[in-house]
Amino acid sequence: MTHSATVPAPSLPAAAYRLWRGADPIQKAAILIGLTLVSLAILAPLIAPFDPNSQSLIARLRPPLGFERAKAGFLLGTDELGRDVFSRSLYGLRLTLMLAGLGATLGLMIGGTLGLLAGIAGGRTEASIMAAVDTQIAVPFTLVALFLLAILGSSIEVIVLVLGLAGWEQYARIVRGEVKRLMNMPFIEAARAAGAGPLRIARHHLLPNIVSPLVVQFTLSLSNIVLLESTLSFLGLGVQPPTATLGSMVGIGRDYMPTAPWIVIAPAMMILLITFAVQILGDWLRDGADVRLRAR
Repeated sequence: MTHSATVPAPSLPAAAYRLWRGADPIQKAAILIGLTLVSLAILAPLIAPFDPNSQSLIARLRPPLGFERAKAGFLLGTDELGRDVFSRSLYGLRLTLMLAGLGATLGLMIGGTLGLLAGIAGGRTEASIMAAVDTQIAVPFTLVALFLLAILGSSIEVIVLVLGLAGWEQYARIVRGEVKRLMNMPFIEAARAAGAGPLRIARHHLLPNIVSPLVVQFTLSLSNIVLLESTLSFLGLGVQPPTATLGSMVGIGRDYMPTAPWIVIAPAMMILLITFAVQILGDWLRDGADVRLRAR
């Protein structure tokens, strides 16, 4: 009697190494940029040379090192209150990434759950959910965000909630469409014939097959949420001073652009690098998560 051998699944480091080897130079650059930004955000308390909120009016509006009037120790110069731009950029990066990650995850949970429910249940449930989706798409979300923040305030919890509501309809549409397509597949019919209930079908048969489009949408949503948070902070409705986010630093520094452009350049470059890295990484992760591309 022969026994069939089970091929063990590759370990996480082995899978990551395989994806790295298959990445092109631009993807590898995006990976390194993303890892660098995340590392800077995590290690901000250890790397930042100054307290991000510490003021020194004597040292206000000093340029970065290498320029005339630069002050020793202030690598990227100081802002209008004499605070270290480098330290504030690190802490702003940390908070911006945290808000964007929580907001994108919340949007994924809300939209994914509603899309899954609409695709499986159908009928009035599906019609109600898709009506809410159409309403969300019809109304510019920036106006909704401004209204909610004006009513509820600008606490961290409210901002995360507002960011989480941005883009949930895209998840719902994608998941609902994929579920409707998969529900007609033979393997779903076979699972039903075997007595599998809706919950088991969703967990074991539907969710594994919609990972790839969700990964792509998550990365798109993440970069959009970074820009939305930056926009809200730029307008003064995001995280309130003296706490720094990248958007609030750009918003405050815009008044000093003619005389002290370094206040804006550092956080603006970080926003640009985040959006670039996230977009490229989305394609990279999609290729790794798509079972059809892996099979090839």
